[in-house]
Amino acid sequence: MTRGNQRELARAKNLKKTQDKMKKSEDGLSAAARKERDAQIMQEKQKKATEKKDDPK
Repeated sequence: MTRGNQRELARAKNLKKTQDKMKKSEDGLSAAARKERDAQIMQEKQKKATEKKDDPK
């Protein structure tokens, strides 16, 4: 019977792990919206980097 108990404990542990993972990655955005948001952030970073590079101090 211990083998069945181990199986149940492993299933419960895996379920908890996947739920925690979903909470972390869930921000209420669809994949397309997330992709667009990330692209906007990267464009801003690139703009700041080029401004910093072009501005000799």
